Amino acid sequence: MSNPVLNEKFLENERVLQGEPMTINGSISKSFILFGVLVAAAAYTWFLMASGYTDMASMLAIGGAIVGFILAMVIIFTRKAMAVLTPLYAICEGFFVGGISAMFEASYTGIVFQAVTATFAAVFSMLALYRTGLIKATEKFRSVILISTLSIAVIYLIQIIASFFGRGIPQIFTSSNLGIVFSLFVVAIAALNLILDFDFIERGAEAMLEKQYEWYGAFGLMVTVVWLYIELLKLLAKLNDRR
Repeated sequence: MSNPVLNEKFLENERVLQGEPMTINGSISKSFILFGVLVAAAAYTWFLMASGYTDMASMLAIGGAIVGFILAMVIIFTRKAMAVLTPLYAICEGFFVGGISAMFEASYTGIVFQAVTATFAAVFSMLALYRTGLIKATEKFRSVILISTLSIAVIYLIQIIASFFGRGIPQIFTSSNLGIVFSLFVVAIAALNLILDFDFIERGAEAMLEKQYEWYGAFGLMVTVVWLYIELLKLLAKLNDRR
């Protein structure tokens, strides 16, 4: 994301001193590993939910979200043992994704397939736009995406706090026209964050960051893709409610 996960300080302060440097192919390989781990963990939670073990599946989903958040903070602020911590994060994130996907699917048949398809389409579309240079990660672009992402985070934080008091931000989390427009905006910002992820991996390789940052680039990409997928689930659910 524009995404405190992938920021400019790495490119300014981190350089390989010895050993192998970060490469694009290395980041791609590690991305496949992390997504494979995430899908396997998600499939397990989905299986539990489908088999009637809803309590266990819910515990895994909630626990995965909490532990995953803690691991993400450790990875972001320490940048240590990433070859171990990022796969652990992928497992936790997978438990959460599998649980929430099963819950959406129970209410809206076929929605998970639609969300997965839309996520793949968005990823490949953004990659094509980035590789062809139609969208460039300029300083102005980064600033706009960063401000937009932080604004969305603040809105979600306000909603979470308000929910503790039985309140909520009017309209935007409903299936109203405003709610759908808000979801479309969030999906667009999540998708555009992929441009920054691609840019970080490419520039990190050019700057010869340490090889461990291949895991970090893969981690940042996974964070964005999961965010995009969840937001697409929400958008599709709102659209289904309008039928």
